[in-house]
Parts: sequence; structure tokens; C-alpha cells
Amino acid sequence: MTTVTASTAVPLDPNRLRQLREAVAKGMPQVRADLEALVRIPSVSAPAFDQAPVEASAQAVAELLRGAGLQDVQLLREGGAPAVVGHLPGPDGAPTVLLYAHHDVQPPGKDADWTSPPFEPVERAGRLYGRGCADDKAGVMAHLAAIRAHGGRPPVGVTVFVEGEEESGSPSLGRILRRHRDRLSADVLVLADSSNWKIGVPSLTTSLRGLVEAVVEVRTLEHGVHSGMYGGAVMDALTALTRLLGCLHDDAGDVAVPGLHTTEAADLDLTEAELRTDAGVLDGVQLVGTGRLTSRLWTRPALTVVGIDAPSTERASNTLQPRATAKLSMRVAPGQDPQQAYEALAAHLHANAPWGAQVEVTLKETGAGFDADARGPAYDAARASFADAWGVAPVDMGIGGSIPFIAEFAGIFPDAAILVTGVEDPDSRAHGADESLHLGEFERVCLAEAVLLERLAR
Repeated sequence: MTTVTASTAVPLDPNRLRQLREAVAKGMPQVRADLEALVRIPSVSAPAFDQAPVEASAQAVAELLRGAGLQDVQLLREGGAPAVVGHLPGPDGAPTVLLYAHHDVQPPGKDADWTSPPFEPVERAGRLYGRGCADDKAGVMAHLAAIRAHGGRPPVGVTVFVEGEEESGSPSLGRILRRHRDRLSADVLVLADSSNWKIGVPSLTTSLRGLVEAVVEVRTLEHGVHSGMYGGAVMDALTALTRLLGCLHDDAGDVAVPGLHTTEAADLDLTEAELRTDAGVLDGVQLVGTGRLTSRLWTRPALTVVGIDAPSTERASNTLQPRATAKLSMRVAPGQDPQQAYEALAAHLHANAPWGAQVEVTLKETGAGFDADARGPAYDAARASFADAWGVAPVDMGIGGSIPFIAEFAGIFPDAAILVTGVEDPDSRAHGADESLHLGEFERVCLAEAVLLERLAR
């Protein structure tokens, strides 16, 4: 997770670099038009939403792959949302590169939180706004832009694989990868679902935290009772739950669950002011935790209460609640077993049950982290390609979020080099309202991938 120069890679012919740059620039208007058409499809894969748009999105991606010259384009499904796959054979002896992205998106949330409608792409100040325009339909289009820049005949074999349920935890991805392993096997995997360090500075993502999602329920009564008649001697479940949630962090804001791993990340140039701006932290609100900011964000555990089931303030009565429930999202250090981390969390919650309250913890989801050994010719080629496109050396960085499918790929294709790239930047607001794509950076991403295919052929 340090700055890396690109000097170990073989220099690319300046004329060829110029040709690719011109081809990408010429193709960007159509790339953007195709991206906007994809963004207009509300392909939310969450089960509570209509799945017809996910099917429509898969069909639209399939047509785009066919239009780019890919062969044997098919929809793959193993009980879940459809993925799309297509292939372009390379010259004899050339390596094969798998290009991954996903076409499903997160729920948009409340329309009132968006400056413009979430599924109507709009440009403002050089950014394109809309749900999925960054995460991850721009990843789909970056792959297609690179292929188109090579006139549909890249110098390597290419398989494009576009998943349809990444935002729902990729429940059937493992089955797809195992069943179609031969078709999806490649020498290099380019997984375009991450971010760059900042505007003007590209990066490879070399580590990701793992994920544990759990629900904790607290019970104190068989049924609700009058708060005035019994309050003061009888404790309600909601107050007990809030007391229990308070044991999850120490006074500095570090996660206080014993048994969780912590490691140190590189001290890249991230200031508190930059982090506060990127995250939208309100004036006067302190940052939490101790140690390097990069470690707090990438390689140390984080624990968030993401939901509580309790009466709303509008419908609340003067009643002692018999039970209350919270959903917890915990990020764990790269390399820690998520099941082990869940067991540590559950043990901590049971040990700190306040006033003898009954506590039940239920595991909902886990996802493995990722920690790459980012050395070798494929990584050298990627860093050099980024330097070609941006004119500056890239950095290797971690991501505090979790992308469990990367561990799936690593387990099924252990001999492949895994390059985790992306189109986002710190202001993309993926998963939030006003998600956006920096259009200038997007063109550099497309150029970098086109150059990468050229360099991998060497």
C-alpha cells in the first residue's frame, strides 16, 4: 500500500499509445450514451424490488457485448439474477484476460435526497449523476471502451463477465464460477469495482476488509406494559439494547470486541480535512478511533449499527417495549476469518447483556477480505498502464469496504493475477444519494484498460 513507480514495465511504443488515446477519445461519446442508457434501467437486485429491470439490464449488456464483436454471448444463472458472459479469442499464444463488472445496483433510497432523479443521468460540473453510473455500470462500459479502442480485436484473448447480483451479496456467483470454470478461466482477472485514490491519482486496490452482518435481539418482558406503572423497576428492551450497543466501542471510538485482528496500512497522504470533506462530516463532530487514518479505514475493524427495529417517534406510546432489534455491520481486517470474527462479536454481546436481559445474536452474512501479493508482470503492466493514462505513478491502496466476490475468484482461480481496479473517486458517493462519475477520470480509466490489454499481450 505504497506509491509504486512503473519503471519495471517495458516501455510502450509512443505511437501506439497515441493511437489508443485517440481511439478512446473518439469513442467516448458513444460510450457515454451507452452508459446513460444502462443507468436508466433501475436494475436493483435487492429481493424486495421488481426483478424485471435486472433481466432487462442483463439483456442490454448482452446486446452491448454482441455489438462490440464478442462471441457466444450468453446469460448465465444459477438460481439468482442473470450474469452475462462473452468471449473474444486472442492471437495464438496470447494470454487470456477476464474483465469483470456488475450491472445490478443498490436501491436508490428516497427521491427527495437526490438533486436529480436517480435513474435519469444528468451532468453537472463535469460529473454524471445517477444510480449505478459509477457503481458499477461505468465498469461495464470501461471494458467495452477498451475493446472498442482495439477495433474489437484486442491483442489478448478477452472474456467479459458481468454479474447481476453483486449488490445483493453475490449468492449464486460461486456456483456460476464453478460450473463455468473452464469458460471463465484466465491468466489475468481485471475486477473493475473499486476506486481510485483521488482525482488525478489512479490506484490498484490491493486489500479489502472482510464483512460480518448480524442481528442482535434484546428481550426483557413477555409483553409491553405501562411505562408509568412499571418504569423505574422494570427495564424496557429498547433501553437495554442501546446500553448493549454502547459496549461495542471504547471512549476513543475504537472497536472494543476482543479477538478482532488489527494491522497497519501504509501512511498515504490523507489528511483529516480531506477525510472530513470526502465523508461530509459535520462541523464539530470528531473523527473516531486511533492510529493512522488509512489503518482506521482499511485494515482495522469497524462496527456500525445500520438499523434498529423500534416504534417510530410518531407512533410511540408510553409503553415499556418487550423486545428490540438492531442490525450490525462489522468490517474485519484483511486476512481474518469472518466466522471467527462473528463468534467474537456474539460472545462479546452475550457477555455484556445489561441487567440480565436476554440477548440473541443471529448471523446474516459474511464475506472474506482480500490481501494481494501485488507483484509480478501483470501488476507491473497495470501500474505502467495507469501511468500512461494519468501521467503520474499510481498508488497501491486498501479499501475499507468489502467485495466478497474477489475472494471467490481468488479461491477458484488461484493461479491468476487479480487486478482490482475501478472508476470511482472519493466523491462518487456509491450506494448513497447523488452517486456520480467524474467524466474526465472515466476517460482515463478507459484508456488505462485499453493500454493494459496492449501491455499484457507483451
